Amino acid sequence: MSSTENAAAGTTAPVEHLRLVRWSASLGSNVQSRGSVVVQSGDHRWEGSAKGTGPVDALFRAVDSAMQDVLGGHPRLLSYDVHAIAEGFDAEGRVTIRIAPPEDAPGSRGQGTYEASAQSPNIVAASVEAYIEAIEQMLAEEQWAGATDAAGNFRAAARSDDERAEYTGERPDHSRWWQ
Repeated sequence: MSSTENAAAGTTAPVEHLRLVRWSASLGSNVQSRGSVVVQSGDHRWEGSAKGTGPVDALFRAVDSAMQDVLGGHPRLLSYDVHAIAEGFDAEGRVTIRIAPPEDAPGSRGQGTYEASAQSPNIVAASVEAYIEAIEQMLAEEQWAGATDAAGNFRAAARSDDERAEYTGERPDHSRWWQ
């Protein structure tokens, strides 16, 4: 049952919204892709970095790394779909993701499926935003109540008042993320 269905049934617990503060991905020929993220919920912030078979895989793994203490594992990716919204090279794409809780999630936390979509001209950005949204839907379930507070700031990231997840045209220095 999705959180949308549970909301109609009155069983969704209040949760601070997850927010993707920033993300970075690198890729190239003959190198493994890397991704880094900073995720925030209320006063809690977590960061993670990981390698993957492409930028989307690396970013999903980075989110899993950042949220490890919250989720106790990584969500199971059940489906990943990308669809062009219009024709042309500058057309936006819509990414739809469906996940299930981590395989080792205890009791009722291991149940349910969650689907989210995001739309952007940048498919990588839409992918990681949809993944975060699906995780947020899962955490909104009553059985996940308090998970972000219990995890605290174990993977805290430095704060900056001007942080934005959207592309600003600036070339920030993310070299410290790989250290």
